[in-house]
Amino acid sequence: MFESLYQSFTDTADSSRSAARLAALREELARHGVDGFLVPRADRHQNEYVPASEERLAWLTGFTGSAGFAIVLQDRAVLFVDGRYTLQAREQLDLSLVRPVPSAETSPEKWLEENLKEGSKLAYDPWLHTPGQIERFEKTGAELVPLAENPIDAIWNDRPAPPRAAVTRHPLRFAGEPAEKKLARIKGALGRADALLVSDPHAIAWAFNIRGKDVSYTPLPLAFALIPKDGIPRLYFESARLGPQVAAYLKDLAEVADPSQLEADIAGLGKQGKSVLFDTASAPARLTRLLKEAGGKPQVAQDPIALMKARKNKTEREGARQAHLRDAVAVLRFLHWFENEAPRGKLTEIDAAEALETFRRAAPELKDLSFPTISAAGPNSAIPHYRVTVKSNRKIKKGIFLIDSGAQYEDGTTDITRTLAVGAPTQEMRDRFTRVLKGHIAIARAVFPKGTSGSQIDAFARLALWQAGLDFDHGTGHGVGSYLSVHEGPQRISKIGSVPLEEGMILSNEPGYYKAGQFGIRIENLVLVEPRKIKGAERDMFGFEVLTLAPIDLALVEPRLLTAEEIDWLNAYHARVRKTLSPLVGPKLRKWLVRATRAIRE
Repeated sequence: MFESLYQSFTDTADSSRSAARLAALREELARHGVDGFLVPRADRHQNEYVPASEERLAWLTGFTGSAGFAIVLQDRAVLFVDGRYTLQAREQLDLSLVRPVPSAETSPEKWLEENLKEGSKLAYDPWLHTPGQIERFEKTGAELVPLAENPIDAIWNDRPAPPRAAVTRHPLRFAGEPAEKKLARIKGALGRADALLVSDPHAIAWAFNIRGKDVSYTPLPLAFALIPKDGIPRLYFESARLGPQVAAYLKDLAEVADPSQLEADIAGLGKQGKSVLFDTASAPARLTRLLKEAGGKPQVAQDPIALMKARKNKTEREGARQAHLRDAVAVLRFLHWFENEAPRGKLTEIDAAEALETFRRAAPELKDLSFPTISAAGPNSAIPHYRVTVKSNRKIKKGIFLIDSGAQYEDGTTDITRTLAVGAPTQEMRDRFTRVLKGHIAIARAVFPKGTSGSQIDAFARLALWQAGLDFDHGTGHGVGSYLSVHEGPQRISKIGSVPLEEGMILSNEPGYYKAGQFGIRIENLVLVEPRKIKGAERDMFGFEVLTLAPIDLALVEPRLLTAEEIDWLNAYHARVRKTLSPLVGPKLRKWLVRATRAIRE
C-alpha cells in the first residue's frame, strides 16, 4: 500500500573493511611523510548533505552520521561526535580500530595537544576545511601539511562519480525577486572587498534563482561563484549541466566557466593585489591560501548573502504559507491513519515513514522530502536524530511514537514533529509532554524587541523543564530556507544563537525531552518572524506567525500543568487548524479533525 521513493532504509554502515582501509590510508600517509590525517565529514562546500562521492568518513570508518570528525594517526584513530551520535558511533564503529570521543568532553584540538608528539606532521585536504578550522589546528603545535590530493581518494577504488545533475531555473513566481536585483544588492554589500567568492551552494541557488539535484533532500547545484564589485559574475559549472533554456537565462547574469578554471581565476585576482571576501562557514582553506600566496588579500567573514537569504520576501512568505497548508493535509491524513492502525500492533517505524511520504506524494507539487524522516518508537524516540533502518526497525507498541518529517515544494520547505500516544500514556509521559508543550507555547507567544537574538529567548522553551530538574541538549530552533535547506543559518533559537531575529526569518520551534532507553518527546512547528504592534511600545517589536497546521495529541496533555493563557493558546491554535483544514478534507476526516482539535479546560 505504501512505499518510499525519496528515502532509503538500508543500513549503509559497514566497519567490516575498516581495518584494511585504515591500513591502506596509513601506508599512503607514510608515503607522504606525514604522521596523521584529518578526516572531516564534509565536502568542498561544508554541506550538511553530501554526495556519495564525498562520504569519505563513512567509507573509512563505517560511521554514517551527518556530523563527525576523525583523526587518524599511525598508531590510533578517533572519531569525534556530538550528543546526537554518541550511541550510533558505538554501534557502527569497530571499536578496536576507532575510538569514539564525545566532542562535548574533548575537542579535536585538545586531543591532538595531548596525543601528538612534538614536531609531528599532520596532513589535511585544504578543500575540505575552512581557514578558521585550520587556524585552530595550527595552535596545537603540529606542523600542518596541506596535500594536493586527498589520500583517501587514492585508495578508494570504487568511489562513486561526482554528481552532475542538471541545473534548473527557480521561477520568479516562487523567488519573488529577480536575480539581477539580488546581485546588485550583493555587490553593494561588499564593502572594501573587490569580489566575493561564493562557496555555499545555498547562497548560489538563492542569488541566481537556480536549483539542482546534486544532493539528497536539498535542491542544490554544487558550484562556486565569483561576484566582483564591478563586472560580471562567474559561475563555475560544467556546461553539460545547463540545458539551452537555463544557459540562455544565465547568459544575461553571469559568465559560465568550467570548475577547473576557479583556481586560476583566484590566483589571477591575487596577482592583481585584489581583496576577496570569503565565507567563514564554507570557504575552502585552499582558496584563501592560494589568493594570499599570489599577493591578494583574503577577507574571511560571513557571506552577506546569508542574511539576505534568511529574510524571506513577501512572495517567499506567502509561498511558505501555501506549502504548509498543502503539507498539513498530508500530515492530517497520516495522523488519522496512524490513530486507527497503531493500536493493532502490526505497524513498524518504516511502515509509518512510508505512509507519511505516500500521503505527501498525493500532492503533485511535492519535489522531495526535506530530510530523512525520523520515525521512532519507544526507546528509539529518545534518540533526537534517530534514523530508522531495516536493521533497527521496531514495531510500534504501547507508549510513545515520535515522527519528525518535512517536505520540499517549490514554494516552500516544511518541517514538523508530532509526538503521539499509542494506548494510554503514563502520568510521567503526560507530565513531560506538557512541560515541553509549555515551552513550545512560550516561544510561539513570545514578543520581543528588534535586535533580540535566539539565545535571549531560548530559555523560554526550557523553563518548565528546568523547574522539574530537566532539560534537552539540542537547540530550540533552526532556520529554514525557501525551497532550500531545512537547516538554514545564521538564524536560530539556541543557547548560542547570537544573530538578531529579523522580519521574514523562518525558524523551527521544537523543544523536547528525552529519557534515554525509554521515550522521547518533541513538538515542532515552523514560525515566521513578523512585526507586532503594541500600544505604547517605544521600540519596534516582533513576534511569531505559526506556519505549521496540525493537531497536537491531546491524550498527552495534562491540563492541570497549563496556565489559563496556555490553554487559551492551545485552544485557539486547534480552532485555527480545524477552521483552515476542514474545507480541504472529506467528511470522515473532518469529523476526526473536530475531535482531535477539541477545546480543553483546566
